[in-house]
Amino acid sequence: MSEEVKEETTEAQEDAEKMEAAEEQEAPEEVKSELDVANAKVEELQVQIEELTKANAELKDQVLRKTADFDNYRKRMIQEKQDAFDYANTNLLKDLLDSLDNFDRTVEAASSATDPKSIAEGVTMINKSLVSMLENKYNLVAYGQVGDAFNPDIHEAIGTSEDPVAEPVLKAVYLKGYKLKDRVIRYAKVMVSNPDGTVKADDKQDESADAGSETDN
Repeated sequence: MSEEVKEETTEAQEDAEKMEAAEEQEAPEEVKSELDVANAKVEELQVQIEELTKANAELKDQVLRKTADFDNYRKRMIQEKQDAFDYANTNLLKDLLDSLDNFDRTVEAASSATDPKSIAEGVTMINKSLVSMLENKYNLVAYGQVGDAFNPDIHEAIGTSEDPVAEPVLKAVYLKGYKLKDRVIRYAKVMVSNPDGTVKADDKQDESADAGSETDN
């Protein structure tokens, strides 16, 4: 091999070594740059994780508080419902106390009374006062009078008889019925007169018309 060729080969090798060295020097810089980017992402993710952890803890605390508040509310509602049930009749009982006091006075007076009529009048007054209070303040209405038309929806027939009537009517009232507003809370126990066939509905209407004419005159 000639000297010129040897020199060219040597120069090529030197150039190659220089290029390799340069590449070796550049490689760490690229790796370092990538590491920096990766570290930055890791730090960002750590920050996000901390923020999410904090938010989760706050939400958990809120849920626990809401759960405790709801449980207290539920217990309070149960207690209020029970109180409403236990003391629902408080106002009614307070209003009945006056009548009870009057009955006590009447009983005391009866022990030394010489006139039974005065005792009866006292009881009658108490009864009227009690009935008036129940009707006006609590809408409790008694019903069931002899001669009223029989209505199986509000009357309980405990006996019947055939009589000269045009339609079933109340012959006797053994126990008054009571309505709270429009609802029956106790049915009237009654004896019913059923038509025996001697009186027709037309006859009854004529009698009613005659009675009306006499009233007008």
